[in-house]
Amino acid sequence: MNRLKGVGVALITPFNEDLSVDFESLTKLIEYNIENGTNFFVVLGTTAEAATLSKEEKQEVIAHIIKVNNGRLPLVLGIGGNNTLEVKHQIETTDLSAFDAVLSVSPYYNKPNQEGLYQHYKALASTGKPIIIYNVPGRTGQNVEAATTLRLAKEFPNLSMIKEASPNILQHMDILRLKPEHFSLLSGDDELTLPVTLAGGDGVISVIGQGYPKEFSTMVQLAKEGKVKEAYDIHNRLVEITRLIFAEGNPCGIKVILAEKGIIKNYLRLPLIPATEGLQAKIKAEMQKI
Repeated sequence: MNRLKGVGVALITPFNEDLSVDFESLTKLIEYNIENGTNFFVVLGTTAEAATLSKEEKQEVIAHIIKVNNGRLPLVLGIGGNNTLEVKHQIETTDLSAFDAVLSVSPYYNKPNQEGLYQHYKALASTGKPIIIYNVPGRTGQNVEAATTLRLAKEFPNLSMIKEASPNILQHMDILRLKPEHFSLLSGDDELTLPVTLAGGDGVISVIGQGYPKEFSTMVQLAKEGKVKEAYDIHNRLVEITRLIFAEGNPCGIKVILAEKGIIKNYLRLPLIPATEGLQAKIKAEMQKI
């Protein structure tokens, strides 16, 4: 998984007005990101509205991204859920030959304790596939504590990375301070990307990054080079729009930016709906400043 560094973007799924998948816009989005410095793609994460795609649509999206990417950037596939045996089965039976790793969110809704979270990832590790732990307590309702992450990191070599989206930056710091050498941490929070990278993280799996790939990848590269002031100049330019895109849920905000840039059309599938007119106006005004 050593290719998964820098800025990975969690690709959205563009839709047409009839809410069918807009493959033409998906092609444009992939090309835009490759041309502007994105380092790898995450396919069918939560940002892709994967929960609203049928099994057939998921297969079509995967095939399309693999074809258009044509081996240019590393790919990560989202396979997660709160039924451990089913997630394990999906990982075992999915053709992962085009992917560097699986991104697997911690179980949501049923809120297992730390031992349950450990046993869940232990079961996934038994597949032998490279797996990225994904901790996003704001969505799952349960935090994978640093001690649990570190326990998994030390025991299972194929659990060699975490996308850490805890709002508590001290948790990121504890993992970075105590992790084994082979284990890597990516920020799962766009706004924490810079401080986490400066502290020793390997970058980010980003939402805003697909709207501003050149700026975001430059910021992470500057951080890696120790050019702190220059990196924070970019960070500070993007803070407001980063906050705005999450104000009414994800991916409704990033779709406003991508539609405004002419890359996609601004449609979402229920239960998500497009950003309100007020939020759209704020995002567009902030885009003018950037």
